[in-house]
Amino acid sequence: MQEIIQITTDKRNGLYDITNLVERVITESNIQNGLVNVYAQGATAAIMIQENWDNSVQNDVVNLLKKLIPSGVWQHDAQDNNGDAHLKAGIVGPSETVPIINGELGLSTWQNIFFCEFDGPRSTRNIVITIINI
Repeated sequence: MQEIIQITTDKRNGLYDITNLVERVITESNIQNGLVNVYAQGATAAIMIQENWDNSVQNDVVNLLKKLIPSGVWQHDAQDNNGDAHLKAGIVGPSETVPIINGELGLSTWQNIFFCEFDGPRSTRNIVITIINI
């Protein structure tokens, strides 16, 4: 089963919790045991599993990547001024795969799935949810 979900982002760099959206797709699939792959379409976005307690960890991720990969110093900036976004997305990666256990995401208590925006804001970002039944 596969479904494309869409979100809107409101920051140049930010992590957006999409766990509930993924859970909805799993529930609708009626699959009890399998794998779910969450894939960000776009060369300047990524998917990350991270702590969900509060925004501090997500803010720390954004700030770390800004320090490691500053904007405005990359060759690609000559084309469309988003060289840093491409590098951040490449380092984090476009997807995560999570087990489905008894119809639920196999995340720990403190884990959620985040869409990582590195070139926003965007009115539409597509995320492909692919569920494999085992």
